[in-house]
Amino acid sequence: MRLSFQIRRVPVWVWRLLMAHLASGERRRFNQEPIDDVHSILDIDYSGDAARQHRLDVIAPREHPGPLPVYVYFHGGGWTSGDKSAVTKYCAIQASGGAVVVNANYRMATRFHMRHMLEDAASVLCWVESEIAGFGGDPDRVVVGGDSAGGQIAALIAAAQLSPELVAHYGLGTSFGRRLVGVVQHCSAVDFSVMLERGFILSRSFVRMLLPPRDRYLVLTKAARYLSPIEWVSPGFPPVFVTTSEQDPFYGANLNFIRRLRSLAVPVDVLTYDKSSRNTRHTWQQDYHFPESQEVYRRLATFVSRVAPSPRPVR
Repeated sequence: MRLSFQIRRVPVWVWRLLMAHLASGERRRFNQEPIDDVHSILDIDYSGDAARQHRLDVIAPREHPGPLPVYVYFHGGGWTSGDKSAVTKYCAIQASGGAVVVNANYRMATRFHMRHMLEDAASVLCWVESEIAGFGGDPDRVVVGGDSAGGQIAALIAAAQLSPELVAHYGLGTSFGRRLVGVVQHCSAVDFSVMLERGFILSRSFVRMLLPPRDRYLVLTKAARYLSPIEWVSPGFPPVFVTTSEQDPFYGANLNFIRRLRSLAVPVDVLTYDKSSRNTRHTWQQDYHFPESQEVYRRLATFVSRVAPSPRPVR
């Protein structure tokens, strides 16, 4: 969701009302002029309970030899709102470039918390592992990404693949898909220490609502560690593509994340814009009208082709 104004310390209930007001307009604007060289299979039930939160779309090129790399995407919305339908065209553009794209919903706060969100992300990756070959995708070449809150979920599930402690904390089980080959971050909430700073746009209630019940008795800074991807990256973390701007409230969090990745020698591609770029407010990447978004798409295609190259034919 793009924020086209400046506001400080938004409580959860105000955020939800604001996003509900913006949602239908953004879905229409972001999805104008549909892509016609892709094939979409909508609302696949990846969990088996028929809930809207457990549906995903698969978008694939109509004419492209497979198997293709897979790009799994989680929408943003402050963990409380949003839907995969808002990023349909964003995902179709990436599919048109030569990937099978999985656009997934997940359970959200305030009814649910981070354990549920990560369980859903893990279920999506398990579904991809078992089913994506039937749609022309390669389960050994999976990149995961997201914007804002969805980016945080994507980064945390990538970290969990390498962290038994994180898996145990959230009770994720022992397996949820094959090892990811890349992670994409659009204006993501990757460092929760920034969210706890005085004057940050979102109130601390956003952090508290994400905590599993047992963590709500901990000091907030300690509990937030299990929400914060920057705390869990390791030298084996997949290569990362980060896009952000100085107009993004998570700009500082993204810079901290980039520095952390580089300190661990994790390959990271970065695309940033300064304050003079008027089109680059929070999650501008969803709006294909902007030239800055077009540059994101070009760089993203290059990133995916590098981290998920086509396998060489066997002679």
